[in-house]
Amino acid sequence: MLVAEDIHVTLGSTEILNSVSTHLNAGEITTLIGPNGAGKSTLFAALAADVEPTAGRVVLDGQSIETYTPKELALKRAVLPQDQVVRFSYSVEEIVELARLSHETSPDEDAQIITDSLDRAEVEHLRLRDVQTLSGGEMSRAGFARVLAQTTPVLLLDEPTAALDLRHQELVLRNARQLRDFGACVVIVLHDLNLAAAYSDRVIMMADGRIVADGTPEDVFTSERIEAVYRQPVVVTSHPTRGCPLILSTD
Repeated sequence: MLVAEDIHVTLGSTEILNSVSTHLNAGEITTLIGPNGAGKSTLFAALAADVEPTAGRVVLDGQSIETYTPKELALKRAVLPQDQVVRFSYSVEEIVELARLSHETSPDEDAQIITDSLDRAEVEHLRLRDVQTLSGGEMSRAGFARVLAQTTPVLLLDEPTAALDLRHQELVLRNARQLRDFGACVVIVLHDLNLAAAYSDRVIMMADGRIVADGTPEDVFTSERIEAVYRQPVVVTSHPTRGCPLILSTD
């Protein structure tokens, strides 16, 4: 569904990504992890067509991503950025409505999709609120509702849980899992290794602009690898109810 082919990104004299290649599949949640400066956000931006690679290319649904028009791209992939800044006094409902601009569906269908998306993100009660009055977590959920309303086969979510409380972290990732179950290709950047372990089908660990591990959470999350990449001693055990790896710092 989404392919990075030998991606290099250089900013000034600094190489941010060095020969990164990966296939991201439909019906799968792939999580990008790694310490600060590992290159995961730059890879995410290249996959979203927000950063043009210095070399290599990104292919979306069999076509080089730079050849899509903005409208075509909006029908293929939805992006939730880490920082969501709205400079104007739009309501939450109006922000979510923007997700339907590229679609040629009826007003009634659009209205239903918007309402469903607001409900799924638990911001229906905020639909008439000015987004400039929202808390960081409320704004993050409003942005997630917009992504849901875009109804694309590819979703790119950059730190979607960062500003959220425990309940809403789980809510967002359960929604991502449901979209995966309907065949979406979901790519998420996360810092929380335990959330990545619980919700990912596949984990790509990055360090120094390269992919250093790519596999299931059980394959990627070993204490030796985490300690080498993050320079933090950990113990990896099994979650008592979820049956996935559970990572605990020992210092």
